[in-house]
Amino acid sequence: MKIPFNYLPYQFKNTKAYFNGWKKLIKSCEFTLGPSVEKFEKNFSKFVGVKHCISTNNGTDALILCLKSLGIKKDDEVITVCNTFYATVGAIVACGAKPIFVDCDERYQINLKHLEKTINRKTKIIMPVHWAGASPDMKKICEIAQKYNLEVIEDACMGIGAKLNGKSPGTFGKVNAFSMHPLKSLNVMGDGGMVGTNNDKLAFWMRKYRNHGMKDRDHIDFWGVNMRLQPLQSVVANNRLSDLKKVINKRNANAKLLDEGLRTLNDKIIIPNRLKNHTETFALYMILCEKRNQLVNYLLKNKIEVKIHYPIPLHLQKASKIFGYSKGDFPIAENQAKKLITLPVHQFLDKKQINFMIKKINDFYR
Repeated sequence: MKIPFNYLPYQFKNTKAYFNGWKKLIKSCEFTLGPSVEKFEKNFSKFVGVKHCISTNNGTDALILCLKSLGIKKDDEVITVCNTFYATVGAIVACGAKPIFVDCDERYQINLKHLEKTINRKTKIIMPVHWAGASPDMKKICEIAQKYNLEVIEDACMGIGAKLNGKSPGTFGKVNAFSMHPLKSLNVMGDGGMVGTNNDKLAFWMRKYRNHGMKDRDHIDFWGVNMRLQPLQSVVANNRLSDLKKVINKRNANAKLLDEGLRTLNDKIIIPNRLKNHTETFALYMILCEKRNQLVNYLLKNKIEVKIHYPIPLHLQKASKIFGYSKGDFPIAENQAKKLITLPVHQFLDKKQINFMIKKINDFYR
């Protein structure tokens, strides 16, 4: 039995709806922003519950746009977690600022026990990450930010469709970023991103900045860049958004089966705590495993496509040498990087396939 990690061939097997939407778009010749993009921005805004949504070409652009909108510049410091994807830190560096890392906790989220200790006079932003589609304690993070007169930018790139006590990721900070990369819960055929904010002034500025700073076709108010979402992708995104709640429900059901089936191996496997009143997207279903590398090889031989996200924490990457961190600075993230594996949990897996994974993992440890 094959258990695929990549679900895109199944998701895009039926292309009729996309081609129908593209035909209408092609006839309209609205290939730069336009009604299709505006429709998706409005639908996304309603879905997550935020006043303004500004689409971008990808999630990295969304993060950069957030930072730029708050005036982040050279020598400013932005606090974030050390076990996120490269784009979180790459966006900070792209703005000339310095990332300040914090270790993660047992749920792979920013460690609040360490967060406040890193704040200093150069700190401007706290950027928590909804890593793997789970969420940190946003209420506490916002309280810390308010205490020190800082702003919060959420990297909610993996959080589309999640809930924290009924509220969506990307609605707590002043400006927040989402991604529609193929790995994410809401995905397009390539890359796509979104910024969400309730601030009218920032939304007005960001709409201009992502479109060269243009006031209209013949005037620019300031120098911006091209971060526009392609209308072809907005057609895909609108189609996918209508099914997203079902997708999230199915992923959560699969994750619950995995949790229950693997808990008997609690001396070999650590499953992160699932918080009450939190709905995860399970963009990544991650667990800590003894004999990780041997288990990965065993599962791959049994046609179970597992992944490792990621074997090297950001502070130990070659690109991070300029920040002055060393091995041992963030022991929780470093330990997790040695034991983490990501199992398939997507919406196209059935109960039989989930049980096959559980059986093979149990067989390995026996």
